[in-house]
Amino acid sequence: MKNKIIIFNPRSANSKHRIPNSILQVGASIQGKREYIFVDGNLEKDPQQKIISLCESGEYGYFCSTVMPGPQLRQAIPITQELKKLFPEITTIWGGYFASNQYQVCMDSGVVDYIINGPGDVAFPSLLDELEKGITTDLGAIKNLIFRNEKGEIIKTAKEPLLDQDALPDLPYTHLNQYYPVKNYLAKTFMGNTTLSYHSSMGCPFTCSFCGIVPIFNAAWKGKSAEGMYKDVKYFKDKYGIDAIEFHDNNFFTSKKRVVEFSKLIMDDNIKYWGEGRIDTINRYSDEDLQLMKKAGCTMIFLGAETGNDEVLKQMNKGGTQSGKMIKEFAARMKRVGIIPEMSFVLGMPAETEEQVYKQILWDINFIKEIKEINPDTEIIIYLYSPTPTEGSDLYQQIIEAGFSFPSTLEEWISPSWENFDLRKNPLTPWLKPYMIDTIQNFETVLNGKYPTVSDFRITGYKKSILHIASNWRYKTGFYKLPYEIKALHKIWKYRQPEIEGFYSE
Repeated sequence: MKNKIIIFNPRSANSKHRIPNSILQVGASIQGKREYIFVDGNLEKDPQQKIISLCESGEYGYFCSTVMPGPQLRQAIPITQELKKLFPEITTIWGGYFASNQYQVCMDSGVVDYIINGPGDVAFPSLLDELEKGITTDLGAIKNLIFRNEKGEIIKTAKEPLLDQDALPDLPYTHLNQYYPVKNYLAKTFMGNTTLSYHSSMGCPFTCSFCGIVPIFNAAWKGKSAEGMYKDVKYFKDKYGIDAIEFHDNNFFTSKKRVVEFSKLIMDDNIKYWGEGRIDTINRYSDEDLQLMKKAGCTMIFLGAETGNDEVLKQMNKGGTQSGKMIKEFAARMKRVGIIPEMSFVLGMPAETEEQVYKQILWDINFIKEIKEINPDTEIIIYLYSPTPTEGSDLYQQIIEAGFSFPSTLEEWISPSWENFDLRKNPLTPWLKPYMIDTIQNFETVLNGKYPTVSDFRITGYKKSILHIASNWRYKTGFYKLPYEIKALHKIWKYRQPEIEGFYSE
């Protein structure tokens, strides 16, 4: 009987690959109940042939793929298309941010049968149960599901409240290890020799209009307890000797109580950690809290600064209490504590006139330089603004009125320009002119020359000094045009940008 399940993780990067938490969560929902296999496109030489061979065995009836915007589309789309062509009877189920946010184009493609719209801990096994019965009239009762009904209409079912994360089953690391040794996912990074990638919470309590997770979680957040997190960390410490953790939560620092408790638990384990948070959230932590985190191993925090302009922060619907003044004060605070703030800025927001768009870009460049003056150790990540389909927001209406539209076919999504768009490096936004993009990217090159990222541990010593000297005059004078000499050094030394490739690892 064709009831076995393929759970596929499409290739996401060209570097050392992190543990595939998204497909592990899917596997956990059916562990011990159904037969399934993991296929990791990051580690398979030819994942398409591997998947086709599995289907040719006649044992597999379900192909399930997580699909994030950007690089994963390069494998997810053509492999799903080829699979449907060769095995039209197979049931294809997609999940992930791309599938949820671009559900219309996915369902119109003819190759995606069902979409898990958000966490699938309950939705995925419930869908399989109904399909096994051969009755699809009850699918509307399954939350977090997108499908076509008997009339051909696309149905989005109700959202399920986030579940108690401690009550969920443990991730099936042992099952993954049957196919891909877990130790191979533990990377050397700037924090440690054996770095674990870990997810400790779901969602985010804010509704930023530029963020792709907002339609999925609707401002909800739930995290594992400090004890639950530490149990998993101890498992990896004892079994694999990890000495660092990347917390890939959308908002790791939401609960101060949880972070403080976890820091106390991990205090004596000599493990460094990195996570993502909001400036206005962490700014409410006391100096004692921050010092405790630093002592416990908190090395760097990724923060969405976005812009230093308070009016643009309102345009982004950033929410909370963040302001340009707070960003500066927070950079100074982090310098005193000794935790590296990694601040991301989004340049190129829409405005009423071309002149206003460019003026804001130049304003933010100067603001970034102010931040570096306050705290030179601040890591700066620069993104070009890429719209996300948060329909109903004022910002979404602005981008539609400005003439922007998303691709209408899956094939268009894997064109080179749209793939770069998903990486926020090559937007197809009508209000951003070529000279504006050049200004942003040239400044970024000069900035990365004067202040190379600490996360690329190859750029040290004389390399760092040479880059600094080559970039210093441009940085001081504001002459960023045609920085070919810096680009050449970056190319020779294979400089890595963490916003595209993650932390350097080998």
